[in-house]
Amino acid sequence: MSPPSRGGPLAGLRVVEFAQIMAGPTCGRMLADMGADVIKVEPVTEGDATRGFRPPDLDGESAAFMMLNRNKRGVALDLKSEGGLEVARQLIARADVLIENHRPGTMERLGLGYDLLSETNPALIYCEISGFGRTGPMAHLGGFDLISQGYSGIMSVTGEGEGRPPVKCAPPLTDITAGILAAMGILAAYIERLDTGKGQRVDTSLFEAGVTQSFWQAAVTLATGVSPGPLGSAHPLTAPYQAFETSDGWITVGGSNQGTWHRLVEAVELLELAEDPRFRENADRMQHVDELASMLGERFKTRSTTEWLALLEEGGVPAGPVASIGEMLEFPQTLARDMVVEVEHSKLGPVRTLGFPVKFSETPASVDRGAPLLGEHTPEVLADLGYTEDEIEELIRSGAARA
Repeated sequence: MSPPSRGGPLAGLRVVEFAQIMAGPTCGRMLADMGADVIKVEPVTEGDATRGFRPPDLDGESAAFMMLNRNKRGVALDLKSEGGLEVARQLIARADVLIENHRPGTMERLGLGYDLLSETNPALIYCEISGFGRTGPMAHLGGFDLISQGYSGIMSVTGEGEGRPPVKCAPPLTDITAGILAAMGILAAYIERLDTGKGQRVDTSLFEAGVTQSFWQAAVTLATGVSPGPLGSAHPLTAPYQAFETSDGWITVGGSNQGTWHRLVEAVELLELAEDPRFRENADRMQHVDELASMLGERFKTRSTTEWLALLEEGGVPAGPVASIGEMLEFPQTLARDMVVEVEHSKLGPVRTLGFPVKFSETPASVDRGAPLLGEHTPEVLADLGYTEDEIEELIRSGAARA
């Protein structure tokens, strides 16, 4: 199978993605943006469930699906049919990497589990993303970001404080993090394979992604035996480091070390706080964090967000606005870093999407193909595998494949 020529550091890497919704497709998207030829395999009926996440949509095409599946080629197969399953086997036999995020046991029941596939393709890197990992007493459970945020402790430290309902981090934190961890694991396994010629199993989960996000809070708990609670926008280890209301909005202020603390009190003209024994050192400020936040909060309400940001920047204090997503998408820095780009979609024409967050000086990543329509590349990929036109037509006619 000869993948289409694309640039990027992973050009030539062949990936088959048996994944849907978010964590697996995030992993596939990361690899595709870096140049890998990612073939997304979807069910022939309705495809990836994210296609049904509408609204919002553009002329019937799910905005959520398009965000996660650009740069991929799309194939639709009925894996319960022998014809569709045989196509899948051929795709895998020619692949460097397989990504899947089905419930444990699903791929094995299809005859597509790692133990069997690695016998015929020992170089295969087989990446499994699940709710809780493939081992342990909870391995059999499915996973959703909401559930993982609860299990991993994230929801216990997110929100405004005691007596308030638990709050989920708004972006699907464990889904996205699991996808990024999976991509990291695949690339580590690929480096090892370049040396040994042997592939391996890569196993991560939404639960572990959530645990990974708990670095600071876990450090506190492991050191003290006490689990921290929610602090709103504040930090569990340093102060002042939080959002403050201004006369017309909100800003974030990071006075997270002693030098910045002194520059902050100078910028806001509260020099007396630096000599106040309650606030002299970080440990003092953390013991009196509510009093400190109250005093600074009153001062920040006296000026507008724009005025404070100018003063704090001049004073060398890290600060920023609490922007809406729409404002963030239009920031000059966002655009300068190519974090909003246009990609050509075969049905919709130019579509705006997020760019790739890592810049390479010699082999830049690119967003050059819109998300596939369901089965859009089925004939092309089957032809790459050596199927004749008649054989392709028969697979589509029988329902084993869809174009």
